[in-house]
Amino acid sequence: MEYRSIEINGGTLAYAEYEGSKGVIIGVHGLTGNSKQLHYYAELLKGDYRFISIDLRGRGNSSAATENTGIEQHTQDIIALIDALNIENPILMGYSMGGFIMAKVASKRDDVKGVIILDGAATCTDHQRQIVEPSLGRISKHYESAEAYLEEIKKIYSNLGVVWDDHMESVGRYEITEVDGHWENKSDEAKIRQDFQSFYDYKPAEVFANVECPVLLVHSTGVIGAMPALFLAESYNDTQQYAKNIHKITTDSNHYTLVFEKRSDVNPTIKDFVKKL
Repeated sequence: MEYRSIEINGGTLAYAEYEGSKGVIIGVHGLTGNSKQLHYYAELLKGDYRFISIDLRGRGNSSAATENTGIEQHTQDIIALIDALNIENPILMGYSMGGFIMAKVASKRDDVKGVIILDGAATCTDHQRQIVEPSLGRISKHYESAEAYLEEIKKIYSNLGVVWDDHMESVGRYEITEVDGHWENKSDEAKIRQDFQSFYDYKPAEVFANVECPVLLVHSTGVIGAMPALFLAESYNDTQQYAKNIHKITTDSNHYTLVFEKRSDVNPTIKDFVKKL
C-alpha cells in the first residue's frame, strides 16, 4: 500500500492505493473518517483489485473543505479523480456518508460497474441527527498531547462497541495534527456539520432512479452502545424502491463495527458481488 495525492478541482485529494489486477475499486469513508476507515475491506479485496481509498477534502491529508462542502461537492471531486486517473469501469464502495456520495457518482456516470453501500445512502430524519450530532463537538477540542486525544476517542469508540487495537490507534493518529503547541483533529467542525446537513437534502428516490449498475446494500442493524441502529429498515425504503438492480443484506454489526472489525458475515457477499460484475 502506498499513499499518493492528486490535484483536482482546485485542491488536493490524498488516497491510499493497494495493488491489484482485475479492476479498480474506489472507496470513500464516512462523515468524520478518512481513508483508513476502509482498511479491512481494502485488505480483503487487494491483490485481485486495485483499491483506492480516499481522504475526502477536510479529512486526512487532503485539502481543507471548501465553502460549499457537501455531498455534491464531494461527488464532483470523485468524478474528477476518476477522470484524472483514467480509471475505466470503476467499482464504487462507500461507507455511511461515502455511500451517499458513491451512489450519486454512479447516478452521473454510465461506466460504473457496481456500487457497494456500507450502511449509507438512506433517507435521514431526526433519528440520525440525535445519534450523530452529540459526537461532533470533539472535533474542535484542543489536546495537550496526541496521547490525550487517543485516550478520549478510545473511550468514545469503546462506548460504541468497537474494540481498541493497533489499527484503531493508527486511525486516531492519522486524524490529528499538532498546531501551536496543542493537538487537534484535522477537520473543521463547522464544515463537518455542513456536510452532515447535506444528508437532509439528499433524495434517494432521485439518485437511485438514475443508477443503472448493480447495487449491494449492507444494512447494519446492531445497536450502537446504548443507542439504536443509525439507519432503521424504513430508512432504506426509497433506496430499495428506486434502485433498479439492488441486493440488500443485513448484518448484526453496528454502524461502526461494520468497518472497524473484520466482518466474516459480510465479506463473502462482497467478494461474490464484485466477482459477478
